[in-house]
Amino acid sequence: MKEFMKNWGTFIFFVVLLLIIRLFVVTPVSVKGHSMDPTLADGQKLFTFQLSKIERFDIVTTQEPDDLEKLAVKRVIGMPGDKVQMKNDVLTVNGEEVDETYLAEYKEKFGDDKLQTEYAYSTRFQDIADRALTFTNDFSYVVPDGKYFVLGDNRLISKDSRIFGFVDQSMIKGEVFMRYWPLNEISLVK
Repeated sequence: MKEFMKNWGTFIFFVVLLLIIRLFVVTPVSVKGHSMDPTLADGQKLFTFQLSKIERFDIVTTQEPDDLEKLAVKRVIGMPGDKVQMKNDVLTVNGEEVDETYLAEYKEKFGDDKLQTEYAYSTRFQDIADRALTFTNDFSYVVPDGKYFVLGDNRLISKDSRIFGFVDQSMIKGEVFMRYWPLNEISLVK
């Protein structure tokens, strides 16, 4: 046994350590769909950190309340107890205006041609954008205790808390911290 541990002990230790990290700390996920465009794209691979304290504007992976089998990548907009409101494409949280700089690119494209060029891959998305008066429809919510209000960055087509409701804290599986695929786009996600 001593000979075995001498030869294989370090290897076994690192395999067990990697398994623990994979199961309880870092999880790989894939982006499916276009709801986080342009921040994250369909098919990209991400790492999430399961032990993060969730804060406003973090990008997280969460189960969808109306289909717990689905894991979605969304941005936290409202924390427990927050009043979140969107009016004329201006977000306010607890009465304070918030500058959503991560939406600037698509808001500009919406202003240019209502995203018709960007959505060339889907006539359904083009129709939705063509009928829209603003990039994000108006809403007002008070987030209940223990819940979060999440949105996709591609607000016109995102299935998010406006559709499936608030996300329970237990449904959030981790905070996205790194994009690792495609290789030419490896980066930390802020």
